[in-house]
Amino acid sequence: MRNHTPVVSFILLGLTDDLQMQILIFTLLLITYILSLTGNLIIITLILVDSHLKSVVYYFLQNFSFLEIAVTSACIPRFLYSIPTGDRSITYNACVAQLFFTYVFGMTEFFLLATMYYDRYVAICKPLHYMTIMNHRSCKMLIFFCWKTTFLIIFPPFCLGLNLEFCDSVIDHFFCDVNPLLKISCSDPWFIEEMTLVGSVLIYIMTLICVVLSYMFIIRTILRFLSAQQRTKAFSICSSHFIVVSITYGSCIFVYIKPSSKDELSINQRVVILTTSISPMLNPFIYTLRNKQLKHAFNDLVKRILSVSKN
Repeated sequence: MRNHTPVVSFILLGLTDDLQMQILIFTLLLITYILSLTGNLIIITLILVDSHLKSVVYYFLQNFSFLEIAVTSACIPRFLYSIPTGDRSITYNACVAQLFFTYVFGMTEFFLLATMYYDRYVAICKPLHYMTIMNHRSCKMLIFFCWKTTFLIIFPPFCLGLNLEFCDSVIDHFFCDVNPLLKISCSDPWFIEEMTLVGSVLIYIMTLICVVLSYMFIIRTILRFLSAQQRTKAFSICSSHFIVVSITYGSCIFVYIKPSSKDELSINQRVVILTTSISPMLNPFIYTLRNKQLKHAFNDLVKRILSVSKN
């Protein structure tokens, strides 16, 4: 039996040791983080204060914006702090908390995206039954289902991971992620890796199948519309969802479903930056620029604020 000292803190290597690159990364991440917070908070505020945005689709969008803020806030601020201060250490408890919340918020997003596509499917394919199927009670149940399913999938491997022993304290990443932590584990991580893979398949692939099937039914229904104006409006509504889905699913499947080698680690880190920083910044603009009601509500809010400031 060898002696073993429990790890009480880790060192996050970050993305690069080059000073100029660090300055560039810090500037870009700070800008994207501020824009992400601002954009998503604006969407949440508009839906709360505007009486015209009380429909089901905006209820889902409000929850999605909250998750975008939560995901990017779980890992980006700590990384931003480490660049100018040079403090790359993170305690074991903080690392565990960061890992847990990043995955809970991130995985719940996928179920919510699938739910949002189901909502669009019902709205376009079954418009006469929409108010019956997608009432406020069923929407709340769907949101609860998203959170509950995420916890049921993530909690077992997470609990097993708390029993891991580590041979090293250096994590080759900018935040506490599963794969880099398993690489420095002294324990046999095979079972946890398999559970993580199964969980990833259940979350990414199954929800993606639901999204694709919904989109196929939506396209089939849209092509049957007699009015060109109706087709244009329906495709415009769905296109914003499709852009968000493409960015979110494509990057995450690349990192977590595809096996990673040492040579691909740096590529994976940059893809994670896309999912935790760039994507949460783009999504508010994708939704608002293609949504007349949100743009109208934003203009009304700006006018209201300006009138109050003048008085």
